[in-house]
Amino acid sequence: MMMAAQVEIVDNGEIIDSSLSHHTSGDYSTTILLSQDNREYDVVKNCFLSGMSLHAAAETTVVSVRKASTQRITAKAKLAASFVFREAMKRKNGGDANVRYGWYSGSKEEIERIVSYGFSGREIERFEKDDRSHGVGIQFLHHTCSLAAAVLGEADEEGIQHLLLCRLILGKPERIVSGSKQSHPSSSEYDCGVDNLENPRKYVIWSCNMNSYILPSHVVSFKSPRLRGLSRGVGGGSLGRARSPCVRFAVLMSVLSKSLDHPRMNVILTSYDDFRKGKVRREQLVRKMREVVGDELLLDIIKKHRNSDIGILSNRN
Repeated sequence: MMMAAQVEIVDNGEIIDSSLSHHTSGDYSTTILLSQDNREYDVVKNCFLSGMSLHAAAETTVVSVRKASTQRITAKAKLAASFVFREAMKRKNGGDANVRYGWYSGSKEEIERIVSYGFSGREIERFEKDDRSHGVGIQFLHHTCSLAAAVLGEADEEGIQHLLLCRLILGKPERIVSGSKQSHPSSSEYDCGVDNLENPRKYVIWSCNMNSYILPSHVVSFKSPRLRGLSRGVGGGSLGRARSPCVRFAVLMSVLSKSLDHPRMNVILTSYDDFRKGKVRREQLVRKMREVVGDELLLDIIKKHRNSDIGILSNRN
């Protein structure tokens, strides 16, 4: 009975049942291409676009939405195991497994590998080396934070980016600060990590639970000219020579998307877009950022995430 309908759609953070009808076969044996007239396609696409800024969403084209297939016997086993772990978490935490969805950023190859084989030490190593990560575990962005996830993504050879939407069993979370090297729950009371208990935007699933509490759900493939130059896989994006302390623009955008509301993020994105088109000078871009973001926050970001690739001036000129 459990396999007849897979629980796989995001709708305001809740979970509703979906059917495998109207699906067509795709390029990947591990995923099913959803047709554009499918309701599930619409829900996942709208979830993705609603998490982008207004201007970024308007210039973003969703190329495809693929659903993780449950037709293979190993995939059916993973789905059954996820159900068992969810029920166990319910019993542990008074009836609430705290199941949510989150975005994972990665290259096309990385996402294909994860959908096929699950998360591994490769992904753990990625976060272990990141001084900005909230602990050493697999990290996801809240399903409403697709802009931040897209900025951190990597485009393929055709300029298409890919995000992986996963169903997460969170259980009882504990707060993990940025830069922490914690790699497991601090006690048996907790099950996962978050950046903020009241309003979590980042989820951390520890390595000991990564293939028990994470179930890949959908792959969204998209093109976004507005994000060109910000993501890891696209060239360009340099703000010119920076003699002052600086921070990679992708890092800056990721941090700001967690701190600013959509209107102010739109101003930042529009200003950067104008800079790339040569409509404004670097100094004008920096001035606009300082005006919208404020020196205090900008300097704090520069101090925490200093990097020499793409710079924002931190001096007061």
